[in-house]
Amino acid sequence: MTRNGGQLLVQSLVALGARKSFGVPGESYLAVLDALHDTKGKLDYVLCRHEGGAAFMAAAYGKLTGTPGICMVTRGPGATNASIGVHTAMQDSAPMILFVGQVGTDMKGREAFQEIDYKAVFGTMAKWAVEIEDAARIPEILSRAWALALSGRPGPVVVALPEDMLTAITDVAPLSGPIEIAEPAPAAAAMARLRDMLEGAARPLILLGGCNWKEGATAKIQAFAEASDIPVAAIFRYQDQFDNNSPVFVGEAGVGMAAQVKTMIREADVILAINNRFGEMSTDGYTLLDVPQPKQTLIHVHGSELEIGKVYRPALGIQAGPNAFAEALAALAPLGRRWAEWRKEGRTAYEAGFDLPDLPSPVDMGKVCAYLRDHLPEDVVLTNGAGNFAVWSGRFFRFGPKARLLGPQSGAMGYGVPAAIAAKIACPERTVVCFAGDGDFQMTSQELATALQAGAQPIILILNNGIYGTIRAHQERNYPTRVSGTTMEKNPDFVTLAKAYGFHAERVETTGEFAAAFGRASASTTGAVLDLNISPEALTPRQTLSQMRDAALAARESK
Repeated sequence: MTRNGGQLLVQSLVALGARKSFGVPGESYLAVLDALHDTKGKLDYVLCRHEGGAAFMAAAYGKLTGTPGICMVTRGPGATNASIGVHTAMQDSAPMILFVGQVGTDMKGREAFQEIDYKAVFGTMAKWAVEIEDAARIPEILSRAWALALSGRPGPVVVALPEDMLTAITDVAPLSGPIEIAEPAPAAAAMARLRDMLEGAARPLILLGGCNWKEGATAKIQAFAEASDIPVAAIFRYQDQFDNNSPVFVGEAGVGMAAQVKTMIREADVILAINNRFGEMSTDGYTLLDVPQPKQTLIHVHGSELEIGKVYRPALGIQAGPNAFAEALAALAPLGRRWAEWRKEGRTAYEAGFDLPDLPSPVDMGKVCAYLRDHLPEDVVLTNGAGNFAVWSGRFFRFGPKARLLGPQSGAMGYGVPAAIAAKIACPERTVVCFAGDGDFQMTSQELATALQAGAQPIILILNNGIYGTIRAHQERNYPTRVSGTTMEKNPDFVTLAKAYGFHAERVETTGEFAAAFGRASASTTGAVLDLNISPEALTPRQTLSQMRDAALAARESK
């Protein structure tokens, strides 16, 4: 049986287990779009409104499901628009495959219409960038791309598809089934050494994060930590991977890190780091551990040998997948439980972090989050983009074992809305709530049309304070009173805009109005947007904008 390259690609994706794809159409991959006409219900194409939104959806889908998020865009502008999702998936260690149309092979190298050298553009942004020049090699290269996106440190792969290759006829058969990739498991000797190192610790700490955890895996780590009384901190935007209600959980190592978490990382004598890369945010700008030789005894467990020793030289490096390591850790006998006070200090500080003063804002987000903690279902999915507002979804919600957080480690504005749509498409039965600043929301607000067409119904909270809050905070601290380029004097009427997209929408003027409005939003069958009246003064949970400015001016005068 013969088929063209587009059909071969799509049939192979179905065999691998792809069920959703996100994209914006283009003439460079018409053969793929034609093949997708026959896969509805097996491999659906979610029509997006911008390639950046489509790529964000694919990155979030990969992070949530543990299977590669599929994105399809056209050549040139389509690819460059989608690059933000590739960068986000890489920083998140989330599996993703971006398929990009390409000029015909007979035109390559002439700077033809929308031509780009994808290997050069994406070479440092993705795990692999490849161009398929022969239709007969589609199954081979696709199989490799799928495996590479999932193995080691998961991440994005970019596959370019020349137009004439996709229309070429071949008798090569599509892939016949999914790929099963067994995780590397830790050696018994390494686990024995790990136990000895923890046993000899005075102040041990577990740092945990990353993608591709299977159901129940972190519960095994939790059981070991609780039986041994070892505190656990999650890295930046992966606090959903550990039960926050556990007495050993002490908080998140991320942006605006709590003082007690910083202290525990700095003063720990043995750190067991599981499935995390050591990024800037989880190390407070690489200051909490010395580079390259930490004072702390470091045990680094990761599925990729490229991550072990990349920044910090571990005393013990263990190449193991997170789930295989969790199995091995569960088999170890608990340790001596000598660290109750150390663990308790961290937990007490974490609990105290939820106690907030009244905020100087018509809608008090501290009280909103307290309401949400009490009323959201245990399997809720929270999403956010980037900005000061993200502290509310990240720091003031307790993630139980079934709750999930989709937030970009890359700090990409505009991620939250597409991520919420992708989550609702992947898990239509779950409640999905997006936290978005007014600037953040406007980066990808057009994807509300995608949600409407796809039948996805997230609830979106717009924290509307009329400023680019994170940059304004830096501005006030470094250039007090000299406000420049951070005030949005003209915003659209978000309620009218959301209603135009078919969403239920309301303006919430005061804290007292929120509970009833959220109830109506939850009951809506269309998805909902709540526009929250937030004062610029309430820029952070514990310091106002004026206080930031006054502190900066006082510091300047004291010099």
